[in-house]
Amino acid sequence: MKSKTVEQSKVNIGSLMQPEHANIAGNVHGGEIMKLMDNAAGIVAFRHARMNTVTARVDELEFHLPIHIGNLVMCDAKITFVGKSSMEILVTVFVEDFDKEEPPQLALTAFFTMVALDKNGNTTPVPSLEITTDEERRLFEEGRQRYLGYKEKQGQKKK
Repeated sequence: MKSKTVEQSKVNIGSLMQPEHANIAGNVHGGEIMKLMDNAAGIVAFRHARMNTVTARVDELEFHLPIHIGNLVMCDAKITFVGKSSMEILVTVFVEDFDKEEPPQLALTAFFTMVALDKNGNTTPVPSLEITTDEERRLFEEGRQRYLGYKEKQGQKKK
């Protein structure tokens, strides 16, 4: 299985927030944004693995700004770490308020762990990640530490 670069699978998707995404005060529900983030992470994982993937975990989900009806939401997603069958995807959400003359602002961040599945629903190996920059190396190491921490926690639960 040939390794792949971060650039080969990253994605940027956008969506204009509509009234059906919000509560009566005009604030967009966090779940709506999480759904967009999950879709972006799923696209990255599928591009990397070229097979069915599912969300296994979401870490460090942080809301930085509220999002309102009429705002443009943009999800930037890229792979940061690859295990045997799992992939960690960093999703960064920016929001642009069309009523203001300012650049898009950071609204949310999270790490999604996606797992590749074969036709029978069993986990299956994915291509390794080819690291090409210092930033990718840093993110990979941070992802590896989260992965090892999660594995350790799982081992303690089984005792």
